[in-house]
Amino acid sequence: MKYTRVTIDAFGYELPPNVVTTEDLEEQMVPLYETLHFQPGQLAALTGIQERRFWDPGYRVSDGALAAGRKALRNSTVAPGDIGILIYGAVCRNYIEPATACAVSHGLGLPPAAQVYDISNACLGVLNGIVQIANAIELGQVKAGMVVACETSREVIEATIRQLNRARDMQFFKSNIATMTGGSGAVAVVVADRSITGNGHRLLGGAIRHANEHHQLCMWGSETEQSSEGQHFLRTDALGVLENGVQLGAQTFQDLKKELSLSADQPDKIVCHQVGETHRKNILQAIDIPEERDFTTFRFLGNIGSVSLPITAAIADEREHFGRGDLVGFLGIGSGLNCLMLGIKW
Repeated sequence: MKYTRVTIDAFGYELPPNVVTTEDLEEQMVPLYETLHFQPGQLAALTGIQERRFWDPGYRVSDGALAAGRKALRNSTVAPGDIGILIYGAVCRNYIEPATACAVSHGLGLPPAAQVYDISNACLGVLNGIVQIANAIELGQVKAGMVVACETSREVIEATIRQLNRARDMQFFKSNIATMTGGSGAVAVVVADRSITGNGHRLLGGAIRHANEHHQLCMWGSETEQSSEGQHFLRTDALGVLENGVQLGAQTFQDLKKELSLSADQPDKIVCHQVGETHRKNILQAIDIPEERDFTTFRFLGNIGSVSLPITAAIADEREHFGRGDLVGFLGIGSGLNCLMLGIKW
């Protein structure tokens, strides 16, 4: 895919107020640790994550997305009345219906003619939303749109810790360690036609590839399919996700370089989906990118699902990791397995 008139105009993000260290989580898993003879520090050593954020109990994800959306509009050259599409792209939602995007749209005061809906694709939801808006801009259907997302990990982590302490089983721990990497946060991205921004970061295009034979490697749900409430579970074959995800990522990265005719030493900078230290090391080796070109947040924010990559890009931009004119790669890999990578001229 290629684009000629699309820009990433602005980001906005919101961080939860509660910092939860990995030590805090380990203190809650004493029964498990005693049974398995684990020493404190095991979880941080396995994941590279030192802390993550939690929203207050009962916090509505639409409120986080709305806060991020308001910040994005303040940072943007686009007025609310120019937003022709609002997409909510997180895994976590207020309800099964209506779309969580409806609450965000109402809070932002978007025009009645705007398209408002949710999409869900594990950790790729925001990137998929960017592509959908970019397609509509290229077709001349809208001048601008916004993707928002808010993820919360408190509920699933707390439920998993209770289950781990009951089971006190090594295999059960291995299948749930990925859950302990979860973080919380909200993000918004304004995507606009160059004709109304004049500037912005040019979205050049991207590449998509899937390996859906691995769709059962990572599953998150609840004990009842009739409600988003109830007992959460998240099961992950961490080794399978690592091996097959890195392979899929390397293949998609080569597709991206070919599609955008990148030189051997491009992209200049990258932002990957944030999982943990082992995943980062393996994907950088597979695509032959040095660490200094990458920017990470997982050590202090954990894995925030669909929010991880765009919030990391927003923070990288704030900290001037990207230089003007850099070719920046957004490298997204999500459960399914699905992969979507974008190239942006900063």
